[in-house]
Amino acid sequence: MHPAFSVIFLTTLIGVGQGLFLALYTGEIYSTLDLLPAQGGQFYVIGSVIAVVFMAAGLLASFFHLGHPERAWRSAARWRTSWLSREVIVLPAVISATVIYGGLHYFGWGMTADVYAVKGLLSPTILVGAAGTVAAFALFLCTGMIYACIKFLQEWASSLTVINYTLFGLASGFALATAYAAYSGSELVSFYGVIAIVTTVVAFITRVASLFRNARIKHKSTLQSALGVRHNRIQQRSQGFMGGSFNTREFFHGASVVWFKSIKWVFLVLVFPVPIALLVAGINAASFDLLAAAFVVQYIGLIAERWFFFAQANHPQNLYYQTVG
Repeated sequence: MHPAFSVIFLTTLIGVGQGLFLALYTGEIYSTLDLLPAQGGQFYVIGSVIAVVFMAAGLLASFFHLGHPERAWRSAARWRTSWLSREVIVLPAVISATVIYGGLHYFGWGMTADVYAVKGLLSPTILVGAAGTVAAFALFLCTGMIYACIKFLQEWASSLTVINYTLFGLASGFALATAYAAYSGSELVSFYGVIAIVTTVVAFITRVASLFRNARIKHKSTLQSALGVRHNRIQQRSQGFMGGSFNTREFFHGASVVWFKSIKWVFLVLVFPVPIALLVAGINAASFDLLAAAFVVQYIGLIAERWFFFAQANHPQNLYYQTVG
């Protein structure tokens, strides 16, 4: 498939925003249970703003993928059967929950408001955060299922697609939360950093599993099945025309074999070992610069990973467009 950068930025940016919101809420839950030091309301307010900026940027990027952006509202009409429509509905819900969550902290209605709380667990921010958490994981599910539900693209049609989308969002979001905590002087740096490392390691395991799975796929569509000719040796000499077309542009990545193979190793290095090393070093040295670098490097790697994810999907129609002739 042809990787559209609008969709690449959509999926990676909203993943970071979702992950950061979940990091903020997780920290507040632990603080409410007296397992971590409590943070001031400003910590959650600024963090929520950052999360909203990332998700809004992803939403904005998605408009560049539309032929008629003025008709974008119609994309929500098929919510009963379409995972894309569900994503269109759930994404604004997550953004709204994050805005309300940050707003409640801004007005001081967090876990410190004893009049609303029973040991903090019934405070408005805890309740809104819980609803936002459900919406955030629903959004991970919707985004992943947009691709996992397409059965004829066998590289995507796996539960690993949803799992990887979720883990990448959590890893990048908690990596950003670690850097943000260091910049804010928060005591949650190690807490966020350890979770970022763990989710990155688990994401490495599941992504490598998907790579092994995809390398061993036996495609259901062949030249024989596409043509209806059961001959053992069929060789395409021409695709029927000399120039390109919509089919050759939109259903094939168009990159060289060397680039396609290289990008896999680029994202494997940038998404996993380098950020982990930077996170460990940054936590030990209490260095914001190292922790910020860990997030930036990982995000760049995620762009490469998402490009490879889309490019690796082999659309059956490409059987007809292999050779110019």
